[in-house]
Amino acid sequence: MTEQPKAQPRAIPATRLSRFNQLASMTARVGGSMAGGALQDLARGQRPNMRNLLLTPSNMRRIADDLAKMRGAAMKIGQLVSMDTGDVLPPELAQIFARLRADADFMPPAQLKKVLNANWRDGWLKAFKRFDVHPIAAASIGQVHRAQLKDGRDVAIKVQYPGVAKSIDSDVANVGALMKVSGLLPAGFELKPYLTEARRQLHEETDYALEGRQLQAFRAHLGDHPAFTLPQLHEDWTTENILTMSYVSGIAIEDAMSAPQDTRNQIAERLLRLMLDELFTFNLMQTDPNFANYRYAPDTGKIILLDFGATRAIDPKLADQYRRLMRAGFADNKDALHAIAMEVGFLSEQTDPRHATRILRMMQLVFAALSEQPIFDFTRTDLSDAMNVEGRALAEDGFVPPPLPMDVLYLQRKFGGMFLLCARLKAHVPVRALIETYL
Repeated sequence: MTEQPKAQPRAIPATRLSRFNQLASMTARVGGSMAGGALQDLARGQRPNMRNLLLTPSNMRRIADDLAKMRGAAMKIGQLVSMDTGDVLPPELAQIFARLRADADFMPPAQLKKVLNANWRDGWLKAFKRFDVHPIAAASIGQVHRAQLKDGRDVAIKVQYPGVAKSIDSDVANVGALMKVSGLLPAGFELKPYLTEARRQLHEETDYALEGRQLQAFRAHLGDHPAFTLPQLHEDWTTENILTMSYVSGIAIEDAMSAPQDTRNQIAERLLRLMLDELFTFNLMQTDPNFANYRYAPDTGKIILLDFGATRAIDPKLADQYRRLMRAGFADNKDALHAIAMEVGFLSEQTDPRHATRILRMMQLVFAALSEQPIFDFTRTDLSDAMNVEGRALAEDGFVPPPLPMDVLYLQRKFGGMFLLCARLKAHVPVRALIETYL
């Protein structure tokens, strides 16, 4: 088993030039490794496979380590990509890339102090009884510190890394360039609109004052919900670059794997119900399904919801489209499923009929699996195996996905992330019956 590098204090490259140089250096080293591998293949009389040359353990370790050092938009994109590696990459590669979903390197105390001094009033430290300079969590855009104010408030303080917001545009452009030369994108795939959306979303996520308002919106929707706990916003210590909330104690959601089956089932069902509420009732969704955004309090049985930077309003029209899509799928009405798939954007008039047939078959596989078992067993692998077979066949047949609306992409990522989390919990949930209460 590959040992994951441990997070350590490391100054964040804060200027655009330093970040460009770091990413360019990574790209050059990866490119050199791929070129060397290609020459070896040619020497053996084999045609180089660029995807296989990129996805080597040494290259994946190099990419994961460098993105973890950089943090910011580059690491955020790596996190999003790594959400799906468990079913695509071999286990050893998935384990290397999982570093991007774990703790990142964190700011040294001197750099942290400079950020706090720039955002808070002079003499701010006198208001604190305790401030732990070692973060309790470190991620792509910021790190979280636990502290206690002299007025008794026990707080979690999310501090944004310096230079992250200003480097978003250049980071996204550089990661896009790396993706283009990687050989992983299908011929004809238009990457530009996705990079544009990544920039927009990341600029929003670096506005911590906006995230505070989104947290308040979710608190208004959930109120005193018996299943969930949300931190309380402390506006007097919140700025655009610092988000201060009440500290809520809990364990990582994956650690609930050791809980009894009934407990794991309940956690999964509550998370799925919340996702459906977000789509069909709130028309407001936290679209980042990173496992670190969910924790569990064993003493109360409540799920702790964190990180609302990626919150997105859902158009009621889109919610209605998904409602009709699910109705058609559960009714096994292929004509209706085809029509709504066109409406949502999964298919277009330009989609090859062979590809359209396979895409509809993939949808039918999902609805059939959810209908076969009144209680769906998330440990079963036949569904994901069949979907992977169909997906690879599409790619090998030259399928180029139509440009999906961004809201659809975010919804699909949330669905996929929740499926992975339920699978991690090895949960058994009456998924079809749960969905049908919203249809």
